[in-house]
Amino acid sequence: MTALACTGCGHAVPLDEPRPFRCPRAGDGGDHVLARTDAPPWEPASGQPAGNPFVRYRALAYPWHVARARGMTDDAYVARVEALDRAVAAVDGRGFAITPYRAAAPTRWWKDETGHVAGSHKARHLFGLALWLDVAERTGLTAAAERARPLAIASCGNAALAAAVVARAIDRRLQVFVPPTADAVVVARLTALGAELTACPRRADDPPGDPCYHRFQAAVRAGALPFSCQGSDNGLTIDGGVTLGLELAEQHAALGEGPLDHVAIQIGGGALATAVARGLAWAHARGVLAMTPAIHAVQTAACFPLVRAWRRVARGLTEQLGAPVRPADDDARDGTAADADAARWLHAHAPPAALDRAVAAAAAARAQFMWPWESAPRSVASGILDDETYDWLAIVRATLATGGWPVVVDEAALVAARAEAHAGGVPASATGAAGLAGLHALDLPATAGVAALLTGVER
Repeated sequence: MTALACTGCGHAVPLDEPRPFRCPRAGDGGDHVLARTDAPPWEPASGQPAGNPFVRYRALAYPWHVARARGMTDDAYVARVEALDRAVAAVDGRGFAITPYRAAAPTRWWKDETGHVAGSHKARHLFGLALWLDVAERTGLTAAAERARPLAIASCGNAALAAAVVARAIDRRLQVFVPPTADAVVVARLTALGAELTACPRRADDPPGDPCYHRFQAAVRAGALPFSCQGSDNGLTIDGGVTLGLELAEQHAALGEGPLDHVAIQIGGGALATAVARGLAWAHARGVLAMTPAIHAVQTAACFPLVRAWRRVARGLTEQLGAPVRPADDDARDGTAADADAARWLHAHAPPAALDRAVAAAAAARAQFMWPWESAPRSVASGILDDETYDWLAIVRATLATGGWPVVVDEAALVAARAEAHAGGVPASATGAAGLAGLHALDLPATAGVAALLTGVER
């Protein structure tokens, strides 16, 4: 069996908790995110993974553990996954399947999510939440009356589309909080799927941060269920995304083309990188990968709160340990070389206990490391312009533990990465190709094995 606990304060969540979404101590100034406490037992199959990832990796999913603990058989759980998947396919024209992973050049690989449900990786997160809602209702953990509560999400694009597809498939009401500048095509599709849209302009009396996120939180306080891609509001959203990291690990191992040394992942709210890093770590723990690859967080020059936070944590560590190197200044847009030097030194010299203490200290003083970006950002990669990286701490922990570092990319690099993806047959948006832009900005040796995630289709 597995369990959930808060990564900030250690609060343990019992398996019979009907809403295991958010730590009850959240809001005290610290960082509180519910997460899995360990890697459950898993026997990887040999060869290329195939089939529905939510069936293949079900024994690693929190809803499966709760279902089994409450008397549901494995066959019954699989039947529910398959039934819900058919409902998704009826709405979107496709269900869940293992997505392509291929070599783009020697020692360079792409994981392509653009043909996934709703056109991005976001549906993985939301389908994982849908499975939890289904299990909770069918095993009596929640009453049928709970279905009257609306689901809620704040998003400017792909996450909202994925939520609308999945919510329609499970016949649940969905409230979507979007910026006034939301793409007209996205808005039309959301409307057609029956989502209830609220445009959220920035108001003079708003607190710092994304107004869509503030309205979303208000809806949750009013009784809506967080059906979102922010782990800080619903830790289970990470669960479904872990399938992406597991797939990537198994696919790379099956290729037999050398080690996977680095993975570049675009960062908005942070759920994607958190989930992929967890999946890769679990795969390494089970012997699928010889090592956990270095995780590299990629943000735009228009908005990089995660990079700023990482530098503060890393700077404190290098100073404490007397390192001869320091990361770049908080707001430097061209600090990759300094950040790389600091990350490599820390990976070689910092004791794990020192890393743990630094992360714990950052969790206890969140506002000193993570706060909303001071200006309204604009970028061609609009999908990763979150004012805050909500799941920042897990990414900082993963990068430091694996020897990775963050990277900031400019508009020219984002446009070039999108063109490169299109030339390679992947119709990724600039947001979806931002990880590829980051891969190039890392300037790694040609012999290093590197993967980039191409996560959202051009609309």
